[in-house]
Amino acid sequence: MLGKPIAHSLSPVIHNAGYAAAGLAGWSYTRIECAAAELPDLVAGLGPEWAGLSVTMPGKEVALAVAAEVSPVAAAVGAANTLVRRPDGTWYADNTDVSGMVDVLTTAGVREGGLGVVSGVGEVGVVPGAGGAVTVLGAGGTARAALAAAARLGATEVSVVARRTAAIDELAPVATALGLTLTAVSWTDAAALADANLLISTVPKGAADELAGVVRWRPGTVLFDAIYDPWPTPLAASAAAAGCRVVSGLDLLLAQAVGQFEQFTGVPAPRSAMAAALTAARAPRQ
Repeated sequence: MLGKPIAHSLSPVIHNAGYAAAGLAGWSYTRIECAAAELPDLVAGLGPEWAGLSVTMPGKEVALAVAAEVSPVAAAVGAANTLVRRPDGTWYADNTDVSGMVDVLTTAGVREGGLGVVSGVGEVGVVPGAGGAVTVLGAGGTARAALAAAARLGATEVSVVARRTAAIDELAPVATALGLTLTAVSWTDAAALADANLLISTVPKGAADELAGVVRWRPGTVLFDAIYDPWPTPLAASAAAAGCRVVSGLDLLLAQAVGQFEQFTGVPAPRSAMAAALTAARAPRQ
């Protein structure tokens, strides 16, 4: 895993548990602290024993430049979190944050193809073609993945809420590449946007806390909050109290790792073992 800082990362726990459960003797996953400017030379110096690399901030954009081939979704969002060694020694770049986000959202009940929300007794809040059914809080790197996930789930329009209009403007090329219409919303209007079928919060820890007491939640809404420490966030707690389905960043951490594992190894990921290892790592120490 390449990034800076990364000492806190739980990715080694997930991947190494997967290797053990899959019987992949000799496989290991480790952290290498690496700034964006250092990434190209580091990757170029890796030997053939390296099957793949996970890339976190601040190297996700630079990862595209070291790859001989880039997946369409990574190209569209302008970032890659996955580099896979090809037989000829070159690298293939992908973004499993997007597929992981789609995975956790469909598990939570967001239906592909119409962005409806499926409940135990039927569909709630179905909006074919999505319309204004998706709202994204924040306009940084994770917001790019959120836009791509929304597009895969059938959205055609996404509202983006951020404190800086310029940050939303920087997402415009990504939205265009994904076939989305982007609507900029000021942060002062964020509280009214829980009418969406899907609310994706990509802002840093604490940034959305002020919204927890003022958002008018609709029970049919699904909230994805990219944070997982501390958990639950005030926003997630308020959504759960209102009867909304809530997905955490920990769910995404596992899902994107599953996608990477399968690309690195070529075998099905032992998801339950990987999930159990993650849960154990997060459990309070006695």
